[in-house]
Amino acid sequence: MTGRPAISLPSRRLGLLIRPNCRLAYEVTGAGPPIIFLHGLGGNHLSWWQQVAYFSTTNTCVAMSARGFAPSTGPAAGPDPKDFSGDLAALVESLALGPVAVVAQSMGGWGALEYAISNPAQVRALVMAATTGTLDVTRIDGPESARLADWQAQSTATGAELASRNIHVAGGARLGIEQPALHLLYRHIDDMNASLDKMAIRKRLFDARTRPPSDIAKVKCPVLFVSGDEDLVIPPFAADAIVRHSRTARVHHIPDAGHSAYFERADAFNRCVAHFLARAT
Repeated sequence: MTGRPAISLPSRRLGLLIRPNCRLAYEVTGAGPPIIFLHGLGGNHLSWWQQVAYFSTTNTCVAMSARGFAPSTGPAAGPDPKDFSGDLAALVESLALGPVAVVAQSMGGWGALEYAISNPAQVRALVMAATTGTLDVTRIDGPESARLADWQAQSTATGAELASRNIHVAGGARLGIEQPALHLLYRHIDDMNASLDKMAIRKRLFDARTRPPSDIAKVKCPVLFVSGDEDLVIPPFAADAIVRHSRTARVHHIPDAGHSAYFERADAFNRCVAHFLARAT
């Protein structure tokens, strides 16, 4: 069309990585310092569309679908969280990325944390969004520990009430009511993995929470925990207790956001992550 300036969008390519019992699908967008995005139980690589569009103008953005999550394939019994770290290591090696920033949400935190601990030279920054990964949240100390029982009871009751209204608990009430189109898209992405036994995967994730919160000190790079203050899946105050064990970790709370702040409040999420990454390099 005449009269409009020519615009070049960031380069983009799709790839497959062959791993034991699975094929991992990923996309690479943009150029610059690499960021790897690891999704949660209700998503896949598409979940990060708002982050990839934001960061790919200055960074190489790699979004991978975890084993078993479409379009990746996985074992018939579903993925074992113990394999996530190895999958991430294989992806970094395959793409020859060098030191990377890792942004993980919920389930993605299991592989991200283990990879960061096992490969300190390969991770320049770690973002743990609505996740404590393999750190056992039930073992937090300080004033936050006294809040766990009440939070669990309230989140269970609220989650059941939201489900009765067809609102995704990982999206949250505000996303469903204030941004119904985004909530529908969240549902569509989650439906791509409707055949997975999410309850079984969730149990494996919880069983893999074997580390004490103090193990966050084993992560040598800067760490940012991002918590939505209305999270019903992971206690949003847990990160405040965890970071006291580390000199390199801090917390950012996003108000009026649930478990998926990266999806619900993308502008606020992207700004805080960009600020963190700029200071971490």
